[in-house]
Amino acid sequence: CWLNFQRAVALVVLTSVAVFFTVYDLVKKYKGDSIKRCFKPAVRSHNYNCLELVLGLLVAWLVVDTSKRPEQLISFGGVCLFILGLFLFSAHRSAVRWRTLFWGLGLQFVIGLFVIRTTPGYVAFNWLGDQVQTFLNYTQAGSAFVFGQLVEAGIFAFQALPIVIFFSSVMSVLYYLGVMQWVILKISWIMQITMGTSPTESLSVAGNIFVGQTEAPLLIRPYLKDMTKSEIHAVIVGGFATIAGSVMGAFISFGIDASSLISASVMAAPCALAVAKLSYPETEESKFKSKANIKVDGGGEQNILEAASAGASASIGLVANIAANLIAFLAILDFINAALKWLGGMVGYPDITFEIICSYVFMPVAFMMGIPVEESFTVAELIGTKLFLNEFIAYEKLSKLKNNRLNGITEVGQYISVRSEIISTYALCGFANFSSLGIVIGGLSSICPSRKSDISALVLRALFTGTCVSLINACVAGK
Repeated sequence: CWLNFQRAVALVVLTSVAVFFTVYDLVKKYKGDSIKRCFKPAVRSHNYNCLELVLGLLVAWLVVDTSKRPEQLISFGGVCLFILGLFLFSAHRSAVRWRTLFWGLGLQFVIGLFVIRTTPGYVAFNWLGDQVQTFLNYTQAGSAFVFGQLVEAGIFAFQALPIVIFFSSVMSVLYYLGVMQWVILKISWIMQITMGTSPTESLSVAGNIFVGQTEAPLLIRPYLKDMTKSEIHAVIVGGFATIAGSVMGAFISFGIDASSLISASVMAAPCALAVAKLSYPETEESKFKSKANIKVDGGGEQNILEAASAGASASIGLVANIAANLIAFLAILDFINAALKWLGGMVGYPDITFEIICSYVFMPVAFMMGIPVEESFTVAELIGTKLFLNEFIAYEKLSKLKNNRLNGITEVGQYISVRSEIISTYALCGFANFSSLGIVIGGLSSICPSRKSDISALVLRALFTGTCVSLINACVAGK
């Protein structure tokens, strides 16, 4: 008789996490003040030395790593290019705080290095992705009861959309239990102390890792009316640069790599906050700099069953919105392609389509992310589709390319390499598209009507910035 430890990995991980954070809370409660007094002088005197050390180590690693694979210098050049573009179009170039930018990019690089280049990180996130995939598969039980054999037919409405409902219900339960608030507060605290950002903007961007672009600002709803323009811009960028956990479940059902989606969402948070402060630096005095703690309220549910039911009910609007947008935009895309082919036929180019135009416009962008030249046009189509239509259509096209590769279809333009698939997954991971503009303006304006004019004035800049965050993320993945 012998015990298989692999069967208990999940239990060991969950127990270890629970014990660690329980001990952390106890130490903070009883010894937190004395520890702060002990380390405060050292932290103050070595603050900038620490930043210089981190930057030096990152540069050293880049030199050593890229010397083995020189083609990765293209991805590094892509990061520099996007950062330079954001700086040139910055609203207040002289007010840029470089500490915020370097710490944000540093956190992003460290997370990316851990996930992509180290065996423990790669194994851990792959394991986490597998657990998420297994967990989401339980949606089949409810879907099969309601829709019967339609679930097995591979129809999007009966296969992917129920996952959104299930995940929304689970998130609501986690909010009721206080788990999500606790995790979000810890992540925002890390970004706040390293990057020097305000608690409100840090909290909202951290929340975007788990919830959508209109749900995360609800965490800071009481404070929105007093936030500076730069802080509001950062909140909007955080929404554009990430995807909601419920929507992530739908993408995983397409066959998109779960570990890449999870790591992309985590990496995007510090990058979004850093790049937002580069695009629209702080020029006002924030009212929340001195507030160490921002209270996050949970829902008003009375018990866990009510929370689960409320989460499922709240997802109805999201599911309907996803389905309606897909119907509308796919129909519009088909019409545009028919019109382009008709017009192109008049001048001897009957095969011109929206995708072909995007492939030429965004080909340099795809190449700078580290995509090989022969695959750059295909990935450029995905980037254009995501920006002008939405990420659902782009990921659905990416899943087709992946399936073609797995099925041995090797025609040019019908598949891309595994590395290009991963880079594309990072590049498409975000809500930054023109169809989201109305959602953001309407959602944030309903939360804080007094700031509607500021929100409307900042949203286009935030869209451009959020797009750059996803592209920088992809460059890091390509390195």
